Amino acid sequence: MNDWMISILILFLALLAVYLLLKYIQLKGRVEFRAREMYEVWQAREMDRQVSEKADTLFRTWKLDEEKKIRQDAVKKSEAVIRGKVTEHLIPYFPHFKYNPKDARFLGTPVDLIVFDGLSEGEINKVVFIEVKSGKNCTLSKREQLVRECIDRGKVSYEIIHNRE
Repeated sequence: MNDWMISILILFLALLAVYLLLKYIQLKGRVEFRAREMYEVWQAREMDRQVSEKADTLFRTWKLDEEKKIRQDAVKKSEAVIRGKVTEHLIPYFPHFKYNPKDARFLGTPVDLIVFDGLSEGEINKVVFIEVKSGKNCTLSKREQLVRECIDRGKVSYEIIHNRE
């Protein structure tokens, strides 16, 4: 082989080495770009998962706390209602009740008690409708207001129903 063939072979090998080096650099860039891309996708997914887990944990904690508060509030309200119902039944036996307990009849709704004042002594002085209120809320319901307004207007009567069966 002569010198010019060796020179061409060296030049060919040099060009081949340069070509392969360029291809290597190009592929290395693609691999790095793809690796960076895959890392960013993984990082975003991982962050979403962590945020979702944190949000889920916070929600569960909040839900348990609120459920506990709601249950406690329900128990308090239930106790208040029961206390009120018991009071409605027992109020005729309290010392400040100004009528004879024997004259009182529990109705419950739409008024709590009807007192036939003097009935136990054989003489009725008056009929009294009583609504018992306890606790903070002392307002009458709409139905209770209607009953009070009807009584105030004197729209009260006495009827006899004779059942002949």
